[in-house]
Amino acid sequence: MSGILSPNESLRRGQELLRAGLEMAALEHFAAAHRAKSDDARLRSHYGWAVATIEHRFERGLALCREALRADGGSADIYLNLSRVLMAGGRKAEGLRYLKRGLMVDPLDATLLLEWRRLGVRRRPVLPFLPRRHLVNRFLGRARGMVVRDFIPRGAGLVSEPG
Repeated sequence: MSGILSPNESLRRGQELLRAGLEMAALEHFAAAHRAKSDDARLRSHYGWAVATIEHRFERGLALCREALRADGGSADIYLNLSRVLMAGGRKAEGLRYLKRGLMVDPLDATLLLEWRRLGVRRRPVLPFLPRRHLVNRFLGRARGMVVRDFIPRGAGLVSEPG
């Protein structure tokens, strides 16, 4: 099946199959990519995520993702996959911690930003000594949001246009 594809092509094909809802076929491609280049931390991370979420072998998938992080802590994909595995295993606080670490490695990574936004994680109130719902905090929070949105490139799909 994927014997004629390179490991990166197998990874890409697995991601396409996953988007199409064909989880078992995607898992086969992730496994083939990992087998072909088992020393690649990024491929190990994707395979670990697939093992944990598709096969429901949480501990094995978590171990693969942690190994990938030890091998290469500079890739946003690895942090994202580890975070997703932890959250799928019910360890949301730890998953969020790794998502934050991934954003420290690459603050403009679109997939990390989208995951952060999807989870609906709130920032701290601008004035922590006032309640979150206080009029001043709400006003300053909106202003901060407008300033932050200006630093994210338009058209990246990360920020909806005001309407």
